[in-house]
Formats: sequence, C-alpha cells, structure tokens
Amino acid sequence: MRPRLWNLAALLGLALIVSTAPAADYGLKQGTADLKSAGPLAFGPDGILFAGDHMGAAIFAIDTNDKAPPATTPVKMDKADDRIAGLLGTTAGDITIADMAVNPASGNIFFSIGRGRGPQATPVILKLDRKGEFSELSLKDVKFAKAALPNPSTTARDKTDVLTGLAYVGGKVYVAGISNEEFSSRFIVLPFPFTEATQNTSIEIFHGNHNAVETKSPIRTFTSYEVAGSADLLAAYTCTPLVKIPVSDLKPEVKVRGKTVAELGQGNRPLDMVIYNKGGKDYLLMTNSARGVMKISLEKLGTIDGITARVGGTAGLPFETITSLKGVVQMAKLDKDHALILVKGADNKHNLETIDLP
Repeated sequence: MRPRLWNLAALLGLALIVSTAPAADYGLKQGTADLKSAGPLAFGPDGILFAGDHMGAAIFAIDTNDKAPPATTPVKMDKADDRIAGLLGTTAGDITIADMAVNPASGNIFFSIGRGRGPQATPVILKLDRKGEFSELSLKDVKFAKAALPNPSTTARDKTDVLTGLAYVGGKVYVAGISNEEFSSRFIVLPFPFTEATQNTSIEIFHGNHNAVETKSPIRTFTSYEVAGSADLLAAYTCTPLVKIPVSDLKPEVKVRGKTVAELGQGNRPLDMVIYNKGGKDYLLMTNSARGVMKISLEKLGTIDGITARVGGTAGLPFETITSLKGVVQMAKLDKDHALILVKGADNKHNLETIDLP
C-alpha cells in the first residue's frame, strides 16, 4: 500500500466542517496573551493559532477570529521585512521573522516577529491577507489559553533551542525542544484543550555522520506523516539526519530511539519542511542553511532499514536538490499544489514568493 500523506490541512478542514464550537469550548479565556518571545507557529481548528514562546517556555493557543473562506490568490512581495518594519515603526535591521504559517480556515498567512534584537525583543504576530495587506494580531483582550513547558533548558546557549518546533495533529500539540534532563532532546505532547497533564518523551537518534548515538541534539524542524495507518513524525537535525518517530512511541516519561532514515550531508542546518503529493507519490521538501532545497522521496519510508553505522556523506532515502530555489529560509504549504517561501536575497532583504511544488 502506498504511504498515505497525513494531511494536516485536510484534517483541519474536516474539523471545520464537523465542528461549529465557539472558541470558548477550547478552554480559551479573554485576556492578555503575555508572550515573552516570538517563536514557531502552527494552526489548529477554527482558526486557532498555536504560538511558541521560547523565552517564556510556553505554548499559547490564540483565537485569531480569522475564518473567512480560503483564498487562492498567489502571494508575492519583495522586501517583506521593509513592509513589516514600516508597520511596526522601525527598520528592517531591527526585526526578525521567526516563523510563518498558513491558516487553512482562511488561506491568510501569519508571521511571528521579534521587534528588536536579543532576549529583549518584543514579540509581534502579524497577519498578511491574500490582498497583500498586513495587520497586527492584538495580544490584548483576546481569547487564549497557555500551557507551560515542563523543565525547560536553562543552560542552552541559543534560547530558541528550548522550543524549536510545533505541530497540531489529531487533538494534540506536539512540541520539540531541549530540556534540563540527561536526555535533553525531547517531544512534549499537549492535549488540546490544554490540561495540566503533559507527555514528556526523551528522544535519542543514531547520527551516521558522527557515528554516535545522540541524546542532546535538538530537532530543528519536523512535520507529520502516515505510513500504512501508522502516524509518524519526521524530524530533521543539524548535520543532517532525518529521523522517523512513531507517534505511538511518544509516551509519558519514556526514552525513545527514532529510526534514522536518511543522512543528508554534513555542515548543514535544516530550516523548514513541508510534505506534498505529486504524480501520485509523496515527497518531503526541505530547505537548509548550506545544502539548498531538497526534494526527498517518501516512497520507501515504511520499508527502509534504519541507519546504524557510520556514513561518510549521504545515505538512506533518495533526494534531489532543486537548484532553481536558492536562499529559501522558510516555507509553508499554501494548497495541494503550491508553497509559500521566504527567500533571503543578496541584499539581505526577504521576499515572499508562491511556487509550484516541484
């Protein structure tokens, strides 16, 4: 049986059809969402935005009230950071675009922005509608809920490693990052609506290029996928192992070894990824700091042997480099045929572009 895409947009679309529950039914309360930093974003049901806060070691669920019928207009904007800086009354050099996510309920794009530099940067969430207009999502007098992350790392040199990625799947929020524990690389599973109970699972991997089992390297980007009815997370690490982790293994207070299904080259940091179907086959599109944009075939993901011995270069799942895509630092799936990419130009300014999925 062909591996089946675990399509987050389809799942969320179904949730929108069968659920007309108001935001309050998700445990959201009116107030001020006191984010300390701008981090990863992901969408849940009914236009609820999950925002990661690495400085505050927390996940926020925020009602965006953004539920218009999805638009299909392509997105294109040169020097998006200049536009954002102008809206925030500052300069492009004084902002950081931490992440972007497409709301499947509306087709609009949301950005997490740091205004300023370092730990004192002010977190801002912006919406870009499909007409090309930015607006700020107020964090005051908004319906929201907050979940604290247990035992976050207090020694990480890069504070963003406390919370490196998140995703909403099947009523749960999956959070990647590092902790103060011995096995510091971990996934946290938060049932949504948020409750006091959380699942904290330590992750170890075999890194072929390092010829070692690693427990402290943080996941840099991840997404979800389903193979033969089994839900998995695909996680990429620095330098660059790609690892398959069954969701069923993510149990409270256990240690899990993921299966390394590819080694994609040394001296590289994965930045972002999306999964899509083309010509009846599923692919992972991943952008990287030093190795461009890779199109990775998932056809053999369910049967491939894990990498357990030294790898001097690349191994595992086959891939090709999309040479026409350069400088891509972030990506998000717009629809089944298109992706939105944030491209860093030679002038260090960032352009937004819509591309056909290759």
